Amino acid sequence: MKKLTLMFLLLGITGLGFSSCSVKQSENGKEVTVTVGTTEPATQQPAIAKDVPPAEFKKLIEEKKDAIVLDVRTPKEVAEGHLANSVNIDYFADNFKDEIAKLDKNKPVLVYCHSGRRSGNTKKMLQEMGFKEIYNLSTGIVGWEEAGYPVEK
Repeated sequence: MKKLTLMFLLLGITGLGFSSCSVKQSENGKEVTVTVGTTEPATQQPAIAKDVPPAEFKKLIEEKKDAIVLDVRTPKEVAEGHLANSVNIDYFADNFKDEIAKLDKNKPVLVYCHSGRRSGNTKKMLQEMGFKEIYNLSTGIVGWEEAGYPVEK
C-alpha cells in the first residue's frame, strides 16, 4: 500500500507535463489501473465573431446566401427602415434570448441595430450560445445609410 501511495505522489509530481498517465500494478494478485492527470477535451473550432464596417457587411450579405440577417431593433425602429430580408427580434423583448436561441446555429448570422451597441452585445450572446459565425454591423443601420446603402420601408 505504501508503494502505491508513493507511486501516486511521484506520478503527480512528474506527470505535470503530461495530459495523463496510466500505471498498472499487481496488488494481492489483482491488477489495478491508476490514471493520473487530466485528459484534454476535444478542441472545438473557434467561432467567428467579428465587428465589420458597412462595406464588408454588404459583401457578406451578397456572398453568404444562407445567412440570417438579424435586426435587433424595436418594431418602431424597423418600421422606419430595415435591411432587405432581415428577421427582427427585439433586443428589449422579455423573450429575446429564447427567440435568438431558435435560430440555426450553423448558419452565418449578420446582426445589426441602430448604432452597433445592441448588436455588439447580441454578437457576444450568440457566440456564448454556440453560434458558429457571427458578424456585427459595427456602425449600425446609421452607418449603413451614411455609406449610401439601401433600406426598405
